Amino acid sequence: MGNNIKLLQGNEACVEGAIAAGMRFYSGYPITPSTEIAELSAKRLPMVGGKFIQTEDEIAGMAAAVGASLTGVKSMTATSGPGFSLKQENIGYAAMAEIPCVIVDVQRHGPSTGLPTSPSQGDVMQARWGTHGDHPIIVITPSSVKETFDLTVRAFNLSEKYRTPVILLMDEIVAHMREGIEIPEPENLEIINRKKPQKGDEDYLPYHVKEGELVPPMAVFGEGFRFNVTGLVHTESGFTTNSTEVADVLCNRLLKKIEDNIDDIVTYDELYMKDAETVVISYGGTARSARSAVKQARKSGLKVGLFRPITIWPFPEKAVKELSKQAKNIIVAELNHGQLALEVERIVKNKSSIFKIGKINGEVITPQEILSKIREVI
Repeated sequence: MGNNIKLLQGNEACVEGAIAAGMRFYSGYPITPSTEIAELSAKRLPMVGGKFIQTEDEIAGMAAAVGASLTGVKSMTATSGPGFSLKQENIGYAAMAEIPCVIVDVQRHGPSTGLPTSPSQGDVMQARWGTHGDHPIIVITPSSVKETFDLTVRAFNLSEKYRTPVILLMDEIVAHMREGIEIPEPENLEIINRKKPQKGDEDYLPYHVKEGELVPPMAVFGEGFRFNVTGLVHTESGFTTNSTEVADVLCNRLLKKIEDNIDDIVTYDELYMKDAETVVISYGGTARSARSAVKQARKSGLKVGLFRPITIWPFPEKAVKELSKQAKNIIVAELNHGQLALEVERIVKNKSSIFKIGKINGEVITPQEILSKIREVI
């Protein structure tokens, strides 16, 4: 067991988690502060029979990951800030064509090239709405090195299960911190692989779903099936159509396969919530400061709790709606100007008083700053 305990960066834990989940293809372009993911993937993938490609740009990195997935290989790409913006068109393609893949975005300060080595959580809304159209997406965010390993595995599992791109939304804080973690034995990990059609199915339609199901089985190029893939609206055959009726059925199914499985997809963490009258909502690296502040507040006798979304898209709406019934005050702490706070405000409406604490100068939010806000609003 001792041999499995390692001191890792968050970026390193991401690679180890991806390989444990079955990732055998990585394509991408180095960019601070995600570069270590590319570096370690280049080293580790050949050891397990995988392939690494450094592409000419971020657009090609995303496209190659999509192409590799179509050949049956679990694929990942990683980026930060400006690179995430460049990947958006092909993320939309993966969503429409239902191609599983994992995209890691290690958030950094922006807009544009901003402060490349400084932390931020400014890509929250881009992660949900960055590509055009009404599209399905799952976004999960870790707040520790161990959780980065676990959530990378989960990102691949969700991607394969629901045939959708999944975004692992990290931040520079978690990416570059080092913590000791125990790498689980492979037999102790739940690994989900995409559902395939039966071999010899001459009537295979790549986008046909059985009654009561929302995710079609996915054939692999090279295993005897011939099928078309396009980003255009398509029939069950995979070929394009201008039918508005088909568009309605297809696009609504893409959304429903996520919306109808909220309980399976959405996860969150709570601390001291049983009697909390003031609740801090925070996520990712900032949640570490929030946890410390909440613990200090409790020592002072204040009834304060922490709610940490792990899945931020789909947002844990049901849980936040419930906590607003007991909380007089909700403080949203995040390294942006209030992006996830908008979602909290939409859900809570007038049930609780909403307060925001954020920074957009490249500095972290400290526990003391959150504690001061707690004392201010109580």
